[in-house]
Amino acid sequence: MKHTEAWARSAPNEIKIGLISISDRASQGVYADQGIPALQTWLITALSTPHVFHERLIADEREVITETIVELCDELGCDLILTTGGTGPARRDVTPEATINAGTREMPGFGEQMRQISLRFVPTAILSRQTAVLREIEGHTALVINLPGQPKSIKETLEGLKDAEGNSIVPGIFAAVPYCIELFGGPIVQTHESVIKVFRPKSAVKT
Repeated sequence: MKHTEAWARSAPNEIKIGLISISDRASQGVYADQGIPALQTWLITALSTPHVFHERLIADEREVITETIVELCDELGCDLILTTGGTGPARRDVTPEATINAGTREMPGFGEQMRQISLRFVPTAILSRQTAVLREIEGHTALVINLPGQPKSIKETLEGLKDAEGNSIVPGIFAAVPYCIELFGGPIVQTHESVIKVFRPKSAVKT
């Protein structure tokens, strides 16, 4: 059942985005969280359509991560949920497992492309276990994507790599996000092409 008030949009094409930063120490106040500010900065620069953020800073606890994803999708109606942190091979890195627990279907292509981008910089990119899922409930679907923990890597992953003239070398994953959201019935999302150009099949191009 829809939660009408919580799910209301200020405009038909407003995208509701959940941002989850996963860090034991940042959530305890040992140091300032950098993940959510990095995500917000990039998204504000990239998106040309209305958007609203719901932020959560939590510890590396599998059940808490799953519950937070479920809350952002089911209770707040987020169309897109981005996590940052907790995707490595350390025992406390449980974000992928928690994400899969919250999902109904996996979207492995996002993780594959994120590792391809990171491999341009460091061979340890193969240690990343980032994944993506769809969470589908009655009347609503959310795309959930695990992103890296470092602000520089977050930007590179979302935006891709460009040469000195600004031409794309490796596409960023966000190029595919708006069309994915449209396919499951979400809002039509547009971006500033100078930051990231969205790809849509010609038959699906919207004005």
